[in-house]
Amino acid sequence: MRLYLLFSGTLMLLVVQMEIDSVEKLCKFLISSAFQRCRQLGYICRLSVFLKPEPPSVRISVSDTGVGSTLEEFHELKVRNDPILTGKWDGVLSIATTGITDTEIHHVKLDLKENTSSRRLVRLPSAAKNGPKFSGTEVSLSISEKIDVLLAMMTIFIRKMLVLRSPKIAIELSVDSGDITGSQHKRIVLENACSVLPVDAANIDFLKLGFEDYVSKHGNRLVEACQSCSSTGKILKVGTGVACSSGNQQGGGQVMDSVIIISETTVPAQTSCCCLYGRKTEVLYNRDFSPSSMPQSSLDALTSVEWKKYGLTLRSLADQDGIVLLEWENLPPRVHIDIVLHRYNRQKMSSSENSRVDRTLTRKSVKLALKEMKEKNIGVLLSERALKISNYAPDLAKTITGLILSSNDLNFQGQCLSLLGLQCQESNRDTVEKCIKDKLISVISKHDSKSWESREASSLFVDDYSQQKRIGADEEREEGDEVFPYPDF
Repeated sequence: MRLYLLFSGTLMLLVVQMEIDSVEKLCKFLISSAFQRCRQLGYICRLSVFLKPEPPSVRISVSDTGVGSTLEEFHELKVRNDPILTGKWDGVLSIATTGITDTEIHHVKLDLKENTSSRRLVRLPSAAKNGPKFSGTEVSLSISEKIDVLLAMMTIFIRKMLVLRSPKIAIELSVDSGDITGSQHKRIVLENACSVLPVDAANIDFLKLGFEDYVSKHGNRLVEACQSCSSTGKILKVGTGVACSSGNQQGGGQVMDSVIIISETTVPAQTSCCCLYGRKTEVLYNRDFSPSSMPQSSLDALTSVEWKKYGLTLRSLADQDGIVLLEWENLPPRVHIDIVLHRYNRQKMSSSENSRVDRTLTRKSVKLALKEMKEKNIGVLLSERALKISNYAPDLAKTITGLILSSNDLNFQGQCLSLLGLQCQESNRDTVEKCIKDKLISVISKHDSKSWESREASSLFVDDYSQQKRIGADEEREEGDEVFPYPDF
């Protein structure tokens, strides 16, 4: 794979020489390229994918209203001499593109079966632009494939892309479902540019929002959030992590976002609510705002995370044709874990290849996400040792409650309730017992990652602000970790 830097006006694009060996890879490349052109524009854009049956083929059109294409991104494509691919596609791309300052829409044809060195663009008559200024690109081709197969593949890919929730890009997938009497467009996937977040929010905030939606729809297998899970009290616990490399080092400007969601149901899940891969965790990986296969460096990083520190035991990691699955040993029966990663460059260009940086960023961002989830959800992700200790909390809380409420000294009772943050009218046994148990588990959780031998015992009855301030001042830094500054967007 070779990299080329191109300059288009003030935009710097990184063109990657990619080898196409299947119809699926070709379609994903065309959609990802259109998405990148939309990102380069910086304004609200629309990306449309349209399928039209033209027996015995299907006409595919991928269009966008982003910056005009330099055409170099297509010129550097390399098509493998594969008999299956050759039998489905003649290698020809029809391209129409225009820049915001162009006065014409340029039409070209490109035969990708020609050798890269001798490949040439066939320029067709241009069309004059009338009316307001605009820019965009449309790429079309004919594929000998069943339309249901293409539609299913593109639906899965685009829905995974929508997890990123890019605020300025609306994405649509539609198919011509008409017959001889007339044409009708059936809209399959549509993502509006509108969002509950401001357009200048951080990428991690959009990723978190999109991934929560993805999980609530069971991996986007549903159009809306699962009502069955909502009615049975499904709880989502979310942790996010952002790691980035320093701008003055090799691989500078690289960012890795991670979102981890632990979902728990209070009742056994219905058959329709079962995840696609059962109890296993599918790790979604995105590169430069597009779904991608995970590099070996990131796979290595996932296996190097000290999962046991968070009460998890990783049994195996498998990469099945680009789908990464984690299998756990000790996961409770009604708990499921989902993970998404996104690596990109702070600037509007493609992220560079660097295995060491990729491994470090992946490991760091995942650990930050686990740490945030642990801090925000008391009693979650406890280590095996802390979990054993917390099992004594209910009995200890019951004993302490009995000592307090059985006392005849009303002044003593009042002082104890005050330290617990309770009023005298809240002195029923269940309320006091729950309060004490929660405080016990809170202290166990906060001290879980510390050395129990070297730390002084912490008071149970201190205000949360003082406790958090002390914990924050004593933040741990694991040996061997690289520390990256938080990205400034």
